[in-house]
Amino acid sequence: MHPDHRSIWARGLLLWALALLVPFGGMLWICPDGLCTVPPVDAAVLAAMNTLRGPAGDALASGWTWLGSIYVLAPLLLGLAILLVRRGRADEAMFVFAAMAGAVALCQTFKYWVLRPRPGLHELVGHLPADPSFPSAHSMQAAAGLLILALLAPASWRWTALVLAIAGACGVALTRLYLQVHFPSDVVVGLLAGWLWVLGCRTLLLQRTHLPELG
Repeated sequence: MHPDHRSIWARGLLLWALALLVPFGGMLWICPDGLCTVPPVDAAVLAAMNTLRGPAGDALASGWTWLGSIYVLAPLLLGLAILLVRRGRADEAMFVFAAMAGAVALCQTFKYWVLRPRPGLHELVGHLPADPSFPSAHSMQAAAGLLILALLAPASWRWTALVLAIAGACGVALTRLYLQVHFPSDVVVGLLAGWLWVLGCRTLLLQRTHLPELG
């Protein structure tokens, strides 16, 4: 294997390893000995978010949070993948699929391994989802999906797209706290793991695709 290829594989596998270690480390922190707890920082942040409640905030959070829904992101990314295939960019379409599907699979694996209960500390906005709390699927899906779109943006405005992707995903994470459906540790782990997974996919696929460089 060419030395440059070895370096690419090493970076990509490191990013993937970090994407696994972040939720694993979070699991060990919030659920020592298999018993999930509420760290003081989680309780304090949710209490602070509860003080911000209001009609305008409720409406904004309830709308923005849909940016992290798989029901929004899946059709959007599927359409992008089909467009890429039609333009002869099948490898980039494969990147879209691998990055998003892998992020969703990673999230669901940890959800049903950890089985952390949802918060119940304050009044909900809307309804409480039925699946486990850790990590936040909306946060992880927003982090992954929006980053995928930004990485495939034209070079002339890719950095702007990256800033918007990060801001959009962080906004989704904040809505999950505002709505009182996730703990802060859920959303932080979701964001980090989503970004790391997508960057690992991008790095590994650079060996045989024309995905754009960030510089």
